[in-house]
Amino acid sequence: MKLISWNVNGLRAAVGKGFMDYFYATDADIFSLQETKLQQGQIDLDMKGYYNYWNYAERKGYSGVAVFTKQEPLAVTYGIGQEEHDKEGRVITLEFENFYHVTVYTPNSQQENARLAYRMQWEDAFRDYLLALDQKKPVIVCGDLNVAHQEIDLKNPSTNRRNPGFTDEERGKFTELLEAGFVDTFRHLYPDATGAYSWWSYRFQARKNNAGWRIDYFVVSKRLADAIEDAKIHSQVMGSDHCPVELDIKL
Repeated sequence: MKLISWNVNGLRAAVGKGFMDYFYATDADIFSLQETKLQQGQIDLDMKGYYNYWNYAERKGYSGVAVFTKQEPLAVTYGIGQEEHDKEGRVITLEFENFYHVTVYTPNSQQENARLAYRMQWEDAFRDYLLALDQKKPVIVCGDLNVAHQEIDLKNPSTNRRNPGFTDEERGKFTELLEAGFVDTFRHLYPDATGAYSWWSYRFQARKNNAGWRIDYFVVSKRLADAIEDAKIHSQVMGSDHCPVELDIKL
């Protein structure tokens, strides 16, 4: 199976930058989006050959995720079943015969870590949600997790320490997730790869200089580790401040 995940930072803007050409060229089995920034009825896409599912934030022009899949899932759920965490359109779960596929857009801790305390609550709730799924079937999680886990995962770790996405607290929660029985698919295959980033600031010519962060992931249940065939970061693909990431897995 070929799985793609991409934070498009506004789907309507991405469509104007060639999104549909890329979507069909990839021919993914499941294609997930984060930060669609849409409300229902604000876009009309011809997703021929795909079932499509959307989760919108209550706040207009904010957050939002979507999933397009060739195979119809057995069931679809939106959010994680907790009202305080399900108002921002951040999670869609597809159930298939042999696995769950979860698309997530993790809350950003915001400037001066104004939302870090909430982020910690979210992390614990989301991990519990994944663990409950994992007791039933293996789980594949993809999306913008808004954290660079290790120093190798961003260009300038020393100057970004304590910045949103690279606090000890956020990194620690990612470690807790992995220790709970999950695998970062890219690092599983490429533990020492440097310069592998999925997000770049629009400032200071960051993308041109590859001064980026790896904050977009495919994370899978540990028992799927041997099924991973490849994990890719498509840094050449433009249209957003993030680039798509890919997981090839035998299921």
